[in-house]
Amino acid sequence: MDLQADLQVAIQQAIQTLYNTSAGEVTLQQTKKEFEGTYTFVFFPLVKMLRKSPAEIGQALGNWLQSNSPMVRGFNVVQGFLNISLSDAAYVSSLNGIVNVPDFGVVAPNGQSVMVEFSSPNTNKPLHLGHLRNNFLGDSISRILAANGYAVTKACLVNDRGIHICKSMLAYQKFGRQDDGTFETPESAGLKGDHLIGKYYVLFDKAYKVEINELIAGGMAPEVAEKKAPLMQQAQQMLLKWEQGDAETVALWQQMNSWVYAGFADTYLKIGVSFDKTYYESNTYLLGKDVVEEGLANGVFYQKDDKSVWIDLTEEGLDQKLVLRGDGTSVYITQDLGTTDLKFSDFHSDRSIWVVGNEQDYHFKVLFAIMKRLERPYAAGCYHLSYGMVDLPSGKMKSREGTVVDADDLVEEVTRVAAEAADQAAKGKLDEFDEAEKQALFRMIGLGALKYYLLKVDPQKRMLFNPEESVDVHGHTGPFIQYTHARIRSVLRKAREAGLVTNALADETVELHETEREVIVLLGQYSQRVKEAGDNFAPSYLAQYVYDLAKAYNRLFAEVSILSEPDPVKTQFRLTLSTQVAETIRTGMGLLGINVPEKM
Repeated sequence: MDLQADLQVAIQQAIQTLYNTSAGEVTLQQTKKEFEGTYTFVFFPLVKMLRKSPAEIGQALGNWLQSNSPMVRGFNVVQGFLNISLSDAAYVSSLNGIVNVPDFGVVAPNGQSVMVEFSSPNTNKPLHLGHLRNNFLGDSISRILAANGYAVTKACLVNDRGIHICKSMLAYQKFGRQDDGTFETPESAGLKGDHLIGKYYVLFDKAYKVEINELIAGGMAPEVAEKKAPLMQQAQQMLLKWEQGDAETVALWQQMNSWVYAGFADTYLKIGVSFDKTYYESNTYLLGKDVVEEGLANGVFYQKDDKSVWIDLTEEGLDQKLVLRGDGTSVYITQDLGTTDLKFSDFHSDRSIWVVGNEQDYHFKVLFAIMKRLERPYAAGCYHLSYGMVDLPSGKMKSREGTVVDADDLVEEVTRVAAEAADQAAKGKLDEFDEAEKQALFRMIGLGALKYYLLKVDPQKRMLFNPEESVDVHGHTGPFIQYTHARIRSVLRKAREAGLVTNALADETVELHETEREVIVLLGQYSQRVKEAGDNFAPSYLAQYVYDLAKAYNRLFAEVSILSEPDPVKTQFRLTLSTQVAETIRTGMGLLGINVPEKM
């Protein structure tokens, strides 16, 4: 099925037969355009090993392959390079092999389990553009790992407590009363619950800044004013009340969080993301102190005179890290140690992936180093999938100032832009859609544009998101790939209407066009690309592959006829090839969390 892999095996057999030696790994390259051939085998290492001339070795290998391997049609030798041309029968056989494999590209369960933790929202604001990159990465890598045979658990840790939550709660108490004396609700405000709470987080920050400026004007130092501002002190008091279980404070916290969760649920449904397990920081923030006691007893941690507990990680190239304050209160690393133990206890995953922004790179290096020092059985399987910030042309997002780009708003905006682009590109073809079908199509294209644009870039790179560019049906975009899929499905529908079979095994005597060979080579690489995307935790690998496949098919579509081809053998072959391309695009985009339309 994979022409390159099959040829590598044939070359190894040739070397073993001719020279009674093993060549080890055989590396092939695409033959340069100025030479005839499909793949090139660089055999310079054999020249030194066998003490024979390049011409002699190359000729012998080429002759053996042409005589003994049905897939080799011809060859030429240029110094230490063996350029190999494959037979059309080999290409067609490769295609038929792919057609015969159900769920091509998906491997059997490997007995390994993995937990992917992503999203991790705060309950004081809606999800924003940065969260979208996080969610799309986490969802996609979960799908890709499942295709690679892992049993995947998708987990989310909700940051539902702390001073930032109390800021929204305090602002709601102070500014949330309406003219009729009742407090504002999502229904009365006409807002999703997460947007309503985000509104009060912004109001807190604005009022807080006014207080700080007043204190500074009165002669107080800025850093002192930030701590002494009445709103901040009241928020701290509210946090203390929450920790003490004050009934009124806890009731307000529960009410406001319930509104946020309803808003999150709506957003997750809209973007096609779900979780198998949700953890809440309010249930886990006290965990980890037992881990600290264990580390102290084992000599992994040490205690200073002020009773604070530390670990020295200078041997790992890090620094000394506080793991418990002198007053016995936790720091973030304490909570993470306890939560990680809890997750392993719950699921016993062989691997654990955290999808978290690159501003936390150092934190995870410390966390993983501590777990190794503590000899946790799961330590070796931990990985931080780090990613860069997402910017818009207008600049960096800042939620406290109310200039954050909300995920809901961005999805709606991209859907609107996608609708305009699709209407323009369709040139009247959308007339056959009713209004509901049109809106569903626009949402599919818009979300596909957004997901693909964010996933096609290496996760670790900071990126700029351009809504207009993301929906270009002629560019390196999701809609271009979606359009290609719809184009193929249209051809296949017309073929079936004409009584033709669209998925029969192809005749291996058919003569191929160069564009058809290119498409078959790409199809054969699908399984390897899925594996590489999983091995490197990089959906961008798969995004690039599906784009390359769509682009190659469009070249084929422009250069050969399908339904108007007079030779029925070629027509049947092209229909089978088209069917497999459409299916590979569908499954490949599915691993990115993107749906593709049947018509467009």
